[in-house]
Amino acid sequence: MFIRKDSIYEPKTIGDIIWGNAESRLRIEDIVSGAEALPYCGKSAILLYGVFGTGKTTLAKHVFAHKAYVSLENPDELEFANSDPRRFLARFDQGAILDEVQRCPALLSWLQTLVDERGRMGDFVLTGSAQFELIAGITQSLAGRVGRVELLPLSSQELSAAHKLPSDLNTLLLQGGYPSLYDRDVSPQDWFGNYIATYIERDVRQLISVRDLSQFQRFVKMCAARSGQLLNLTALGADCGLSATTARDWLSVLEASYLVTRLQPHHQNFGKRLVKSPKLYFLDVGLMAWLLGIRDVNTLDTHAARGALFETFVVSELLKQRFNQGQASDLYFWRDSTGHEVDVLLDTPAGLQAIEIKSGSTFASDWIKGIRKWQTLAGSRLVPQIVFGGEGVVMRDDCQIMGWQHLSA
Repeated sequence: MFIRKDSIYEPKTIGDIIWGNAESRLRIEDIVSGAEALPYCGKSAILLYGVFGTGKTTLAKHVFAHKAYVSLENPDELEFANSDPRRFLARFDQGAILDEVQRCPALLSWLQTLVDERGRMGDFVLTGSAQFELIAGITQSLAGRVGRVELLPLSSQELSAAHKLPSDLNTLLLQGGYPSLYDRDVSPQDWFGNYIATYIERDVRQLISVRDLSQFQRFVKMCAARSGQLLNLTALGADCGLSATTARDWLSVLEASYLVTRLQPHHQNFGKRLVKSPKLYFLDVGLMAWLLGIRDVNTLDTHAARGALFETFVVSELLKQRFNQGQASDLYFWRDSTGHEVDVLLDTPAGLQAIEIKSGSTFASDWIKGIRKWQTLAGSRLVPQIVFGGEGVVMRDDCQIMGWQHLSA
């Protein structure tokens, strides 16, 4: 979702919002109708959750403008919720938006009682960033009562629909998809620096006990340097002066905060030894570029990590497309012990769709070697796709070759 905020256009209702695709609009409209009388999923509460800075609060306020709004980052409200949760919730006869609800996990148990008593659909709208704290509380207290919507940074489809998609690939790789970089006059360099500082102070301190925050920031940068690579927790920890156990715990924090994700290998047995380790990916390519110290397009154009940045961009786009359609990610990769690899396998009703990712702008015949090896073993008849850094859509060697801009189509 993208909401423009300028002097020319400012949405007032859900009908004014510019949507990246029809599925996103229909999904939110169904939720809104469920909040009034026609339940979307028969749930008493709606949870908007995802990475800090993706517009959860903005979306909730626009879609549920008729509901009272309370931020649990307000110290007075948080103290009230902790000290007297029953009276805190009793104020909201018509339900409410409870922003950053993970700040008060104990409130979820009281919400369970209240929504059961009222029996109204969409009574409360919850937002949160710290995934495992929030999901753990909901699993224990609100199981079966909450409809969940995940928000990631803006997709290229959403940026294109809002006429904000950069025409230059390198510019897009530098900026990424955080909404603030498209509705404010702010440089990515300044914004990402403040974002990381705020994230570490705001979320990391809440989730884990880190004595040296600068060491945690170094850990985040080392993860950025490994985006698109097989995850080796022992090596990652050693490079940061950490044990593998600590590296695993800290990586879980990044996953819970929606900064990174792991792409699991596809385990179909083809009679050969397959790689079993997952691959690590950042969910926003602009943040990854900033963490790697890339500050301008000229540096990016010749940087050794440009291929990894492009691969990260494409994988995150595929994930956003799935989430925006209300579907599970169902993304995997394949690699055997001899180095044959397919970057993405997408599980579809018709079978596994092979997708290769290449940052080059000119097709090369060796791009399809990994796909051909996998097709031979898997017996797949689906037309494989190659997303590359060039333009246009063509068929070559029985593969669909499409430029990066077609991800926004």
